[in-house]
Amino acid sequence: MAPKKNFALRLDPKLYELLERWANDEFRSVNGHIEYLLREAALRSGRLPGPRPPASSEEGKEES
Repeated sequence: MAPKKNFALRLDPKLYELLERWANDEFRSVNGHIEYLLREAALRSGRLPGPRPPASSEEGKEES
């Protein structure tokens, strides 16, 4: 794996607490979960090469 870039990230304490609980629910570290969320957002926006998940469950449905 390529080396990772280190940088300081300042977050609102309430947001950090939310991320900490969420990461724990997903069995990830807070750092790993933030990286996961950013990667998912980059994929959805088309800024990261790879398969794009559907934007919503309504996408691709025909109207009757």
